[in-house]
Amino acid sequence: MTDTKPSVLFVCIHNAGRSQMAAGYLRHLAGDRIEVRSAGSMPADQINPTAVEAMREEGIDITAEQPKVLTPEAVQASDVVITMGCGDACPFYPGKRYEDWKLNDPAGQGIELVRPIRDEIKARIQELIVSISN
Repeated sequence: MTDTKPSVLFVCIHNAGRSQMAAGYLRHLAGDRIEVRSAGSMPADQINPTAVEAMREEGIDITAEQPKVLTPEAVQASDVVITMGCGDACPFYPGKRYEDWKLNDPAGQGIELVRPIRDEIKARIQELIVSISN
C-alpha cells in the first residue's frame, strides 16, 4: 500500500451486479478513507435492477452508477484488485494485491436469491476494510 489513501478496484464481467454492490458497500462503510473503483470486462448497458433493489434495502443507493469498461489504467491505479468471475480478462501488474471472490452471479435472479449474494459481499467488504486498515 502507498502512503496515500488506498484504492480498491472491483471487477466482474458485466459490472452490473456483484462489483457494483461491492463498490456500494465499500463507499458506504469506509467513507472517504478508501478510493473505490469498479469495472467490467464486458460492461452491460445498465446496472442490474435487482442488485439496485437489494442495496436499497440496506439503505445504499447505487442507481447513479453506470457499468464501466475495465482498463489497464484502472488496474494500475489500484492497490487492491478484486475479481468476481472475470477469468483472465483482468490485466496483472506486479505489486498489486489480487483476490478472486467466488460469488454467484445475480444476473437474472429474483430478489430472494440476490439477498444472500449481497449479504456475502457485505461480510467480505467488512473483512477487506479491516485488512486494508491494518
